[in-house]
Amino acid sequence: MLLKSKKEEILKELEQIVKKAKSLVLVNFHGMNVADETLLRRNFREKEVGYKIGRKTLLKRALSGKARGVLPELSGEVAIAYSSKDDIAPAREIYNFGLTHKGLLNILGGIFEGEFIGAEPMLAIAMIPNREVLYAKLVNIINSPIQRLVAVLNQIAKSK
Repeated sequence: MLLKSKKEEILKELEQIVKKAKSLVLVNFHGMNVADETLLRRNFREKEVGYKIGRKTLLKRALSGKARGVLPELSGEVAIAYSSKDDIAPAREIYNFGLTHKGLLNILGGIFEGEFIGAEPMLAIAMIPNREVLYAKLVNIINSPIQRLVAVLNQIAKSK
């Protein structure tokens, strides 16, 4: 049983995290062992994503009134992944970790652009590639017609 002073301290910390975070993902981490969690935290540090485990009641208090909409259902053991720099990074990192460690992490929802969203929209956000990949795709799309034109011109030159 936590003392009231300890609960207030944890609540203040959670409120600071929610206030500073650009986006926040609520995660169920049921069945995760220490080695997997250590790996998860190491990956998050590299991507500048924070990860905090909290009691559901304290999380609900910290999140109440912080975004528009309805707070998603918090089931099981709940943690939050957050970032103050990148909107998509927390969701993407949870999703990527979930691909390699099946069944350990389930996205419950989160806060994105000041609004509570459910698991499905947060999962769709998680699948958005990072900025570098999107830039590479854009350059490829722009470059593709030019490459085709060059290939056609080469074929014409070879045939003459």
